[in-house]
Amino acid sequence: MSSPASTESPEVQLFSDGACSGNPGPGGWAFILRHAASGKEMESSGGERDTTNNRMEMMAVIRGLEALKRETRVEVVSDSIYVGKGLSEWLPRWKANGWKRREGNQLKEIKNEDLWRQLDTLLFKHKVRFTHVRGHRGHVENERCDVLAVAAYQKYR
Repeated sequence: MSSPASTESPEVQLFSDGACSGNPGPGGWAFILRHAASGKEMESSGGERDTTNNRMEMMAVIRGLEALKRETRVEVVSDSIYVGKGLSEWLPRWKANGWKRREGNQLKEIKNEDLWRQLDTLLFKHKVRFTHVRGHRGHVENERCDVLAVAAYQKYR
């Protein structure tokens, strides 16, 4: 990860989710930011006419991190293994390989490079750690983000 994960308690929790009707198809993203000390929350969502679920998962995290006004310790809470592994494992290797992924003995283009680059830039501004939650298993904030993300893509159906 570009910025070291903080072992301290997060100042902010960023709950995020993405959804797609078809893959590709109309998609939506949503996040909830919660300030740990005050409990104050902010939620936001948006969508795109033709996208993928992984792109929407990433957009939720990007938009949430962009909403922060200063360097912050953030716990990203998501059901996306793609985002979690990307942030914690894949991103450093892709950067070291010139934004390419290794497939056997060859270097290939990475999917969603534009969004990974945006996330990389945001990771320099914040101390981020990732926590995976199982989707659709009753996690209150994850379920709320899912409802918002689905509602966001409904206007494109």
